[in-house]
Amino acid sequence: MKVEAYVLLAIGVFFGIVCALYWFLSYETSGTLMLLGTMLLGLCPGSYYFWWSRRMKPRPEDNPNAERADGAGVVATFPSSSIWPFVLGVGAASIALSLVIGFWTASVGFVLAGAAVLGVVRESRRGGAV
Repeated sequence: MKVEAYVLLAIGVFFGIVCALYWFLSYETSGTLMLLGTMLLGLCPGSYYFWWSRRMKPRPEDNPNAERADGAGVVATFPSSSIWPFVLGVGAASIALSLVIGFWTASVGFVLAGAAVLGVVRESRRGGAV
């Protein structure tokens, strides 16, 4: 996790410098705020990864003297296919479109998003497709 943390922190620092230069050279607020948001998109996950990399044991990818056999074994378990992420995406899109179409679509979106959350919780507790 150290490599990922350093890359994201470097991105955040780079865009912080660019944001400061942009502000002092142009005094334009919208571009400065976008660069500030980009800086935060690098610093927030980068600092989180850096915090975790100091508290967990090093992975084989983080060890410069690691051998190929150190990374062998079970990698992880992956979830089965599910319809609920799609339902959540449609619900979120309905909520976002309610600003354009009308607020009645927000109720449809909240129902779909709530059903998706409940579906994911039920599916994760049962261990398969619901």
